[in-house]
Amino acid sequence: MRAEKRSVAGNSVLVALAITGMKVVVGITTGSLGILSEAAHSALDLVAAIVTFLSVRVSDMPADAEHQYGHGKVENFSAFIETGLLLLTCVWIIFEAVKRLFFHSVDIEPSSAAFVVMFISIGADAWRSRALGRIAVKYDSQALEADALHFSTDIYSSAVVILGLALVMVGRKYHVEWMRQADPVAALFVAGVVVYVSWRLARKTIDALLDAAPAGVRNQILEKIRNVEGVLEVERVRIRRAGNRYFADVSVGLARNFTFQRSEQVADEVTSRVHQVLPDADVMVHSAPRARHSENIFDRIRAVATRNNFNVHDVSVQDLNGKLHVEQHLELDEQLSMKQAHDEVTHLEFEMRSEVPEISTILTHIESEPATIETGEQIVREPDLERQLKTIVAEFPEVLDAHEFQFKKVRGRLYVSCHCTLPDDMPLARVHDVQTALEIRFKQDAPELFRVLIHPEPMTDNRR
Repeated sequence: MRAEKRSVAGNSVLVALAITGMKVVVGITTGSLGILSEAAHSALDLVAAIVTFLSVRVSDMPADAEHQYGHGKVENFSAFIETGLLLLTCVWIIFEAVKRLFFHSVDIEPSSAAFVVMFISIGADAWRSRALGRIAVKYDSQALEADALHFSTDIYSSAVVILGLALVMVGRKYHVEWMRQADPVAALFVAGVVVYVSWRLARKTIDALLDAAPAGVRNQILEKIRNVEGVLEVERVRIRRAGNRYFADVSVGLARNFTFQRSEQVADEVTSRVHQVLPDADVMVHSAPRARHSENIFDRIRAVATRNNFNVHDVSVQDLNGKLHVEQHLELDEQLSMKQAHDEVTHLEFEMRSEVPEISTILTHIESEPATIETGEQIVREPDLERQLKTIVAEFPEVLDAHEFQFKKVRGRLYVSCHCTLPDDMPLARVHDVQTALEIRFKQDAPELFRVLIHPEPMTDNRR
């Protein structure tokens, strides 16, 4: 990419240098304002081509600590300079044309050299306009696009100058006085073309320098993002351009009980949707937590806990005589003291009652959140205890099978775990109730058990 952009910009500089030199020589020898105006135009083209050549070299440099969005704005600034140079050309051409039309007549000496130079200029402008335009489209370069547009209009202005010279020659031959004024009129037409080009370039350049979003692109992005599953609202979409690169800043509202991983998945999908509109854009997605209208009381309780970086489980809500009573389990750092843990819970419960005023009372079961790996002393065999526990399992008709009993001694305390087979269609809430009841019965009949863990399995899985 860099090589192609630099090559076409460098060739444009060489062509501009040759064309400007020829026009200056022929313009001076013939005295034609049309050719001189074209020579001035070409001289500014040369300056613009040099600026473009330098800008594409700088704009392709990677981002650094001082230019974190890259150096692409150099291309936009280059196009801005070209616009200013074109307007200066207009001022000079219009001034000279008006002076020759109304105040100081100048005799024109058209020559074959003048026509040859102008036709060569048209051919050269056509070639470099196509070359610049092709690379500009290929790499979305505003600087090269400005040059291509610039040189494409030079073709028409050169043709007008040729027409002016031809009319001057016809006027002399047939003594038609008004035709002798065709040259400054042609120069004015050239100025009109330059003004038109300048206006088009000015609008695009100023829009790029002021970070104006491309017309219609923001609405397209909004429509794409709103259809992403999980996005509750689109708060902001900002787009800026630096050279041939777009940067999009998007802020979306997500459900406040989303996990970090789920938020990241939604952000990736939002980025993908933006790329459907702006394929090479650098996209930054900011997600803000929002409450959904469909939240139930359990969601609201968990949202308050999550906001305080806590994780509650086994949340139970009871309606007692029209008043809601909440019971929940909360894990806290095992290194906290009783006083510190109680203060944390008191603050959390206060926030929950403030945000969910329907709650009358809250009771929190405090658990220690393990932060160390326990070293098991040994795995032991307890055949008599295993038979005893299997007898208890038989009391629960919903439990189809109990197997893989394992007993461990950890810090002198006895741990047991087992697998229980349950019907495939049993609701998860009922599964939890059966597990809890079975754990309680195990501990009732075997008080020596410190911890019981039951892993439920569906019947179909147990048949494999």
